[in-house]
This record gives sequence, structure tokens and C-alpha cells, in this order.
Amino acid sequence: MSADDIDSSSAPLIEHLAELRNRIIYSLGAFLIGMCIAFTVWTPIFNFLTEPMCDALAARDQACSLILIKLQEGFFVAIRISVMGGLMLSFPMIAYQMWRFVAPGLYKNEKNAFLPFLVASPLMFLLGAAFSFYIVLPIAFNFFLGFQMTNAANPTAIEGVVTAAPGTAGILFQGSMEQYLALTTNFILAFGLCFQLPVLLTLMGKAGLISAASLVGMRKYAIVLILILSAVVTPPDMMSQAILFGAIYPLYEISILLIRRIEKKREAKLRAEGLWFEDDEEEADDKA
Repeated sequence: MSADDIDSSSAPLIEHLAELRNRIIYSLGAFLIGMCIAFTVWTPIFNFLTEPMCDALAARDQACSLILIKLQEGFFVAIRISVMGGLMLSFPMIAYQMWRFVAPGLYKNEKNAFLPFLVASPLMFLLGAAFSFYIVLPIAFNFFLGFQMTNAANPTAIEGVVTAAPGTAGILFQGSMEQYLALTTNFILAFGLCFQLPVLLTLMGKAGLISAASLVGMRKYAIVLILILSAVVTPPDMMSQAILFGAIYPLYEISILLIRRIEKKREAKLRAEGLWFEDDEEEADDKA
């Protein structure tokens, strides 16, 4: 191969790298703009995130308040909220830049397969985040606040709070601002990622990596894994674990139905083109 051939073959790679650089710059710029916008409204966002805790405390007739353990804690909370808000606001631009970069290298059928999942992924994440915020977090906070105890130094009875024995220490919640935000966002992130299960499995089924029959055969193992995940992600109370299992396992079954639908469409297309053979059908029946 001559030097001219090497130079000509390297040109497309350089062009792709230059385009990738531009896409990253656009995405980074959108993220920084979104982060700046979120920083201006971080206080209302934080107040919104404290609603589950405030509701749980109000049910016990307790004031809703957090403390700053470290001097710089409030600033880092604002930065963390700004980063999360910047990612959410800039995600449409980041997804668009990702699509513009990979789309030219995809066939039409691959584009039709990839684009719906690019849209479904953030929607399922938001669904999981909403499920965590409005259902799981109130249950978790009620569970955690149940470990408070009043004593003689604080004789006021608090609904749902145990009265400590005379001469023992009382326990009342005084949460750190940073630790509360970390706990809440970790819950939201965990559930948002768990709700990506049907998106991931359906995409793998679309690519032919898994089949509905294989997921059916792995059902008992999936149940065990989901139970383990529920125990790890949620607090150590059976109610929240059951709620998480009841949310994720149906998504597994929905993934099986979606993959079966994809397989039927693929079979119908191959039959119409005369490319479907009885051996393939018998093999699919054996797997089922």
C-alpha cells in the first residue's frame, strides 16, 4: 500500500473524529447552559425534593428542618442540584447530537429500531423517578423516622414516636442537608435505572441477542435477581421491597410480550419475502 493510499484511508477517520469533537462540544455547551439555568432555581428544586420528608414529619407533628454540618455543605448541594438539572435540561440536545453522529452509519431498518429506544429510555427513567419519589420515598421516610424516641427532656408526645425509658437518651431527627439530598437522589437514580429494564431487553430482542422463549426459561432466575435487587435498593422493610418487586417484575413480563411481538413481525416479514423456513419455525417452537 502506497503512502497516498494510507493518507486517503485515514482521511475518513479524521473526519469522524472531528465530527465527534464537534458533537461533544455542542453537548457540553448545552450541559453548561442547563447547569447555569438550574443553579438559578436550585432552592425551589431542593424544596420540592424535601416534600416527602416534610410530609412524613408533618404526620408526626414535627417541624421540617435540615441542618448544615459543614460550612460549605449548602454550596455543594446547590452544585449537585445544578449538575442534575443541567443533565435533564440538556438531554434532548445530547440525544440529538448522539443521533446525528451515529445515524449516517445505520441502515434504514437500524434507524427505525434505534430511534424509538432513544425516546423511550428517558421516558422510562422519568417514570421510575416519579414512582420512587411519590410512592417509595414516603414509605422509606416513615420507616426511618419510626426509630425516633422521646424522653423526659423532651416530654412532648409525638405521634408514631416511641417514648424512651427514664434516664435514657432521646432520639429525634436532625438531618444533614447534603446527606438528605444524597439519599433522595440515590433512590431516584436507582429506580430510574431499574425502569430501563424493558428498554434494554427489548433492544436486545430487536437485535436478536435474546428471544422471548429464553426470557421465559430464565423467569425463575429473574425473580430471584429482582428480589435481591429490591432488598439492596430499598430500606430493610418488607413493604418497600414488595413495592419495588411489584414494579419491576411486571416490566420483565412486558419485555417478553414486546419481544414476542417483534418476533412475530420479523416472522411475517420473512414469510412474505419467502425467506422463512420450517426449520426456523421448529427451532423456535422447541425453544418455547
